[in-house]
Order: sequence, then C-alpha cells, then structure tokens
Amino acid sequence: MALPILASSMFQPSIWTDDYIQSLNSEYKDKKYANKLRVLREEVRMMFKKMENEVDQLEFIDVLQRLGVDYHFTNEIRNMLDNIYSTETSNLKNNLYATALKFRLLRQHGYDISTDVFACFDLKTNQAIDVEGMLSMYEVSFHSFEDEAILDEARDFTTKFLKDYLNKNGDNDIISLQISHALELPLHWRISRSEACWFINIYERRQNKSCVLLHFAKLDFNIVQSIYQEELKYSSRWWQKTKFGEKLSFSRDRLVENFVWAVGTNFKPNFEYYRKEMTKVASFITTIDDIYEMHGNLEELELFTKAIDRWEINAIEPLPHYMKIWFHAVYNHVNEIAFETLKRSGNNITSYLKKAWTDQCKAYLKEAKWYHNGYTPSLEEYMENAWITIGVPNILIHTYFFVSLTFKMEDLSGLEENFNIIRFSGMLLRLANDLGTYKRENEMGDYSNIIQCYMKETGGSEDEAIEYVKSMLYSTWKKMNKEVHTSSFSNIFIETAMNIGRMALFMYQHGDGHSIQDRDIQTRIMSLTFQPIPFI
Repeated sequence: MALPILASSMFQPSIWTDDYIQSLNSEYKDKKYANKLRVLREEVRMMFKKMENEVDQLEFIDVLQRLGVDYHFTNEIRNMLDNIYSTETSNLKNNLYATALKFRLLRQHGYDISTDVFACFDLKTNQAIDVEGMLSMYEVSFHSFEDEAILDEARDFTTKFLKDYLNKNGDNDIISLQISHALELPLHWRISRSEACWFINIYERRQNKSCVLLHFAKLDFNIVQSIYQEELKYSSRWWQKTKFGEKLSFSRDRLVENFVWAVGTNFKPNFEYYRKEMTKVASFITTIDDIYEMHGNLEELELFTKAIDRWEINAIEPLPHYMKIWFHAVYNHVNEIAFETLKRSGNNITSYLKKAWTDQCKAYLKEAKWYHNGYTPSLEEYMENAWITIGVPNILIHTYFFVSLTFKMEDLSGLEENFNIIRFSGMLLRLANDLGTYKRENEMGDYSNIIQCYMKETGGSEDEAIEYVKSMLYSTWKKMNKEVHTSSFSNIFIETAMNIGRMALFMYQHGDGHSIQDRDIQTRIMSLTFQPIPFI
C-alpha cells in the first residue's frame, strides 16, 4: 500500500510548458541595454560622493537595497557603513526613525550594535507624531536576538500602532502602502528580487526620487530577468531529458517553481552555475518527496533507502523502474558535480553529496514507518526529523560546493555535523511549509505535520496549533539572526541559508505555492521571472 494513499491527479501538470519557456525572448538581452546600464551605474556611483549627511547616507543605502541594486556597490556601501559605525555622533538623538534605520542596516551587515541605542526612546510618546519612526522600529524588531526584550516589546507595540493607523487612515498614500506591506511580511523576511519588484513601483511615486536611480533599478531588474529566462530554458531542456514527467508521472512537475527557489536564494547574475545546478537538486528533492510520501510501498522504500546508502548502481536491480530512473539521474548528477569540483579545486566531494542524499532518504523512511504503523510522533521527535526531510541540509551541502572557490576544514566539519545555521534554516523552511501545506495534506490523508502533532500532544485546537507554529517561526528567526553573526561560513553561504527561510514564506505564506499553482503564486512567479518592468 502506498504511503499515504494519494491520487496522482491531485497535482495538475505544470502550467509553464517547455514550449512556452523556450519561446521566451527578452529584448533586454540586447547589448545596448547592458551599455546603458553601465552608464547609469556610474551616475549612481557618483551619488555616494554627494551624501554627506548621515541620515541621507543611511536612506540611500536602504533605497539601494530595496531596489535590488546594492550588489553593484558593495565596496561603496561597506566603506560608508564603516564610517558611520566608527563615527560617534549625537545627530540622531531623539530621532527614532533614523536611529532605527541605522541599527537595522548595521546589524544586517554584521556590525556589533547594542539595543541600548533605544533606551532613550519611549514609544508611547512617539506614536502620535512619528509614523515613519514607528514603521522603522517595527522593521528593526525582526532583527532581534533571543535575549533582546526591548525589541520584542517594540514589535508588539509597533504592530498594534501601525494596524490602528491603517484602520484610521486607510492605505491610499505611500506611507500607508508601506505599512500594509510591512505588516503582511517584514522586510527582513522577504526575498530581495520580489521586494525590488514591489519597491520600484513605490519609489517611482516618491516626489524626491532620483530618476537616474529609478531607471537604473528598472533596467537592472529587466536585464537580470532576461538572464534568468536563458537559464530557465537550459533547465527546462534538462528536465525534458530526464523523462521524469513521463516515467514518474505521479510526481509533481514543478520545474519552474524549483528554478524560482534557486533565484530566490541567490539572485545575482554571477551565480548562474548555482541556479542551474540547484534547480536540478530541488527537482530531485520534489520527486523523491513524492516517491516516499505518495507512491512507494514500505517494502520498496526500505530497499530503496538501502540502495541509496550503498550508493552502488547494482544495488537498485530489485527496485521498480521509476526508482531506478531517479537513482540513476541523481547518481550521475553527483558524479558530474564531483568531477567538476575535482578539476577545479582538487577536492573529492562525492562522500559529502552521497551522505546528504542518504541522510534525507533515511529521514523520509522514518516518516513512512510512522505512517505505516499509525504512529503520531511527539513535537520534539517530529521536528528532529522534519527539518531534515524538508531538504535543507541536502540543499546547503550542495550550495557550499556550488558557491565556494576554496574549502575550509572547519566548514566541511560543519556540513557533516549540521551546524546551527543549517538546522535553523531547515526549521524555518519546515515551519513555513507545514503552515502552508497543512490543509491540503490533511485533506489528502497525510497527517505528518507539526500542526497535527501539536493538537494530539497538547489537546489544543487547530487555531492554537497554528499560533504555536507561528511563534516557533519567530523564535527560530531570532536564533538565526544571532547565528549569522558568529558563523564561520562565507557571507554568500550564510545569505543563502537565510534566503531559504525567506523563500519559504514567498512560497507558503498563502498556501502551498510549490504544489498548487493558484493565481497568487502564478502572479509572483510571473513578475519575478517572465514579466519585465515597463521601462521608458
């Protein structure tokens, strides 16, 4: 009997056909746009020299980040923040907006800054006159560590204040739109490219906008999007060659969604190799998830897991044809990656990649046995396994070798031992996933979900379980915020780990966006991948 019994028709074919993908032909591939971008970039670079006031500097950096073009000016931003951090000034005293903005940017960029800077502010006396300050403080509160009660209190108070403000004033002006946007999801929890698409529209409505910067942001977005489209064409051709859609037709065909995961976790143009290869890894994970959860019987899954553990082609002979196809595809992919890495760095990484797949499949098998035996695990037992089945340890092990030019022994040990940054990233994705997929999976007979575990263990209601999971999500973000300041991994690895948590909310905030292609997720994917921003 399959585990659980799910109809393959539950998942509709992908709405993004290969013919559609191969037909994409953005005009922004033309070199004339790249030349125009270079000219605009130098004009924007000159703006740094004109920013003398500290508040202007902070606002400029914030706008560059929200427009998604800060990656062009990494050195300039670092130099400006170094100067701001090292220069003692009283100019921001009694300015809640600027103090909060400064704190957020410095903490985001890894500077050691204390919440003591907020000791002189009483939010209750600022609320009537400083809406921007309250919004700025709200955004800061999501950068908190576990032991920072002042930011927890700020989050609660500013949330109430901003909701009351919207109730009284509506959402017709720019500040109200920004408040509504922030209350839906704070900036710290959003992926950069999606935020850029939204903020470009907001920035265009500002009276004090820079037309040069606006045009630069629009053009950059469209040019980078044209790069994504060429990468997606490659990925779609690869997907067609695997024949997974034909030979494993019970599984989800979500090539585009898997590509969007790669874009969301590393959007910069120079990470083409990462996006192409991570799309493959994510596609393999989607398929193996369906094999364990909805198609294989327990005996087959036990044999399959043993074959993965042995990592030998001959070990799959007793298995069904569809399992052989998946194993061959992954086995060949691991060997290809290992060979390229060996040529580039002289390191043999096969054992790390093999262990990543083995650990994930063993965790899947544990869930399958729970289901087969009618066993509901405790919350602790469930989460200890579920942050692995969600695929993050596997993804981040691959990520390390995709983005690192050299390897450190400390990092390699951390990959094997699943350091906290990997664990917290996995928990963020698992918690968001379970919130978004709970209703669909419950209807389909799959009860391996933290909400079900909570209800059975505590006797609580569904609403109480959902609130509990949301509180876990917030507390895990606080742990992650602290961890990134002490991790030995590279900045790009750390950012990828955090972006997995952000992509989880992008995909699952309004339901199961990875599996169910509803209008909301279609719109998000279209704006990110297919639709350029109007540029004149």
